[in-house]
Amino acid sequence: MISRRALIGGTTLTLPALLAARSQSPDFPTRPVRIVVPFAPGGAVDLTGRFLAERLQTTLGQNVLVENRGGAGGNLGADVVAKGEKDGYTLLLGSASILCANKFLYRRSMPLDPARDLAPVTRVTTGTVLLIVNSDRPWKTFGELITAAKRDPGKLTMGSSGTGTVSHLAIESLKRAADVDITHVPYRGGGPAFQDLYAGNIDMMFDVIPAAMPNVREGKFRPLAVGSAERITYVPELRDVPGMRELLPDSGIDMQSWYAINAPAGTAESRIMLLHRAITQIVRSDEFRKRMEPIGFTPVADDSPVAFGAYMREQEKVWQKLVEISGATLD
Repeated sequence: MISRRALIGGTTLTLPALLAARSQSPDFPTRPVRIVVPFAPGGAVDLTGRFLAERLQTTLGQNVLVENRGGAGGNLGADVVAKGEKDGYTLLLGSASILCANKFLYRRSMPLDPARDLAPVTRVTTGTVLLIVNSDRPWKTFGELITAAKRDPGKLTMGSSGTGTVSHLAIESLKRAADVDITHVPYRGGGPAFQDLYAGNIDMMFDVIPAAMPNVREGKFRPLAVGSAERITYVPELRDVPGMRELLPDSGIDMQSWYAINAPAGTAESRIMLLHRAITQIVRSDEFRKRMEPIGFTPVADDSPVAFGAYMREQEKVWQKLVEISGATLD
């Protein structure tokens, strides 16, 4: 299990270190910086981007604006950044699915290759998915749910926020590991899926913790499992919810979605380094951790842009396998 210290990144960078980076790029930034969030406003990723932008304004001494450009599984926003000026003024707050999975989902229509067209800066948060059922359903544990699914193959339904999304890939991994037949019902976003789960039109669903927790806290949904290998101890309401290593010990399931900052490929290394130091200084702060953990995210900062780039390449293999297991395609 990765330690919390390793996730948060260890020692906080000092202001002198940031000033040293700025001395290598004294002309940057001299005007507002834009963070493109390739999702709709109001979600957990959008809130993360806005909090990060707020803190970056102080660190960089310039306005930092957030622009929402949703669509095509995040590809539209990512493509805007990839085709933008290579000057460090336009950044992407992307997800693991956009940066590593979409190229295998949109095989013919993917407008960019993230590994080629985007320059890595650093990850900022990581999190997992939560398996929830309507609180009126009879299943109190994961074991009871799986028993019911095996008793009536194909009868139980599991919603997702869309074909090829993290929630869908988690469903397919679970079905394969537990050897159960559960009918997948894709929706156009998590909101409609939650509405049908609450109405009783579907039996269960996986979704990211920040989206699911408000309904869990209100007592509408019952959490039965987290998609990560280990329990999620930093969210008080989930400390007693088992992880995949307890429930399916031989499955190897460890669903971890992460979010990161990238710039257009070709951006000057000095500017990438300045952005890296500024962003990781924020991400490693107690203030950022206290803001992210209650919504279900853990801060994570890479030691360098090179280290994040290497991590992205390794993650491509992980997400390619998840897509292959699901059989999903979005072309």
